[in-house]
Amino acid sequence: MIQKLIDHYCKALSVLMALSLVLMVVMVFGNVVMRYGFNSGLTLSEELSRWLFVWMTFLGGVVALNERAHLGTDSLISRLPVAGQKLCLGISHVAMLFICWLIFDGALQQTKINWDSTSAVMETSMGYFYASGVVFAVLAAPVLLLNFWRLLSGQLRDQDLIGIRESDDMPHGDPRP
Repeated sequence: MIQKLIDHYCKALSVLMALSLVLMVVMVFGNVVMRYGFNSGLTLSEELSRWLFVWMTFLGGVVALNERAHLGTDSLISRLPVAGQKLCLGISHVAMLFICWLIFDGALQQTKINWDSTSAVMETSMGYFYASGVVFAVLAAPVLLLNFWRLLSGQLRDQDLIGIRESDDMPHGDPRP
């Protein structure tokens, strides 16, 4: 049930990221055409594109976390016994949850500090810019907690103990030698 909820909000995040990418391409391309063709441009497009890129990056991090699509290396972990793989996965989840907390705390502080500051062009609160880290941490934590719970409760299969699915150096299928 929780995984379905996470999958739904990751699907919504994917749609938001696609829309952000489309807006960024349209604004940057339109600005290039206006600069070279008409010797003018929209200053708003530069700042808004930068904001959309930051938000898209943080939202993409949540989706990649849910899909276990982040880059990784398994050269050591794949050689460990199952108990060692479980221990390493548990340690990595605790570390990621701690980092999630650090991102949340730091981004929340920056959001509060910059709430009354406005951006140069859009004249919008800079707090919205820094809130991307808060949103990332709030959305990533349930993914991490669910995966950590699955590890602790024994719901993970042995092949799910390695954090990456495949490598360019190995044939498709089970990444273990």
